[in-house]
Amino acid sequence: MIRLGAQRLITAVLDCEKPVLAAVNGTAAGIGAHLALACDLVIAAESARFIEVFVRRGLVPDGGGAYLLPRLVGPQKAKELMFFGDAVPAAEAARLGLVNRVVPDAELEATARSWAERLAQGPTRAVALTKQLVNASLDGGRAAALAAEAIAQEINMTTADANEGVASFVERRSPKYLGR
Repeated sequence: MIRLGAQRLITAVLDCEKPVLAAVNGTAAGIGAHLALACDLVIAAESARFIEVFVRRGLVPDGGGAYLLPRLVGPQKAKELMFFGDAVPAAEAARLGLVNRVVPDAELEATARSWAERLAQGPTRAVALTKQLVNASLDGGRAAALAAEAIAQEINMTTADANEGVASFVERRSPKYLGR
């Protein structure tokens, strides 16, 4: 059940070619917290909180929590959060690196929409390849990361967006990306 449910969902977010943005409003506990942590960008309302709730119920983390959390905050802090199950307010979550930005509650939707629009208007192939490179770098060594980077650069330079980006730089104008 865990492999076909929670882990499958988290893996789908991690492996999704497109960037996945989370807008957290309220409490993200357990798999809800892990779903947010699996996202590429996380915006939290000031009132949001994150809780590794499993220990409170005598359970172990699921949904990739023991994989994701140490990569974001380090193993010692991850153990503290998972062993005690204390709530982490949004401001602390930002300080720990769990979220990219904390905004007033009333601005959460507008900020998330703005970020999503910026991503959609950008060089989407380059962003997809960058996501792939960053995620792969966490599981491999330096040599593999550098090799993957070189390959991604070669692939990306064949895209219309890369050509547009270079041309716009040379011509001193804003780029107009097409997503290909």
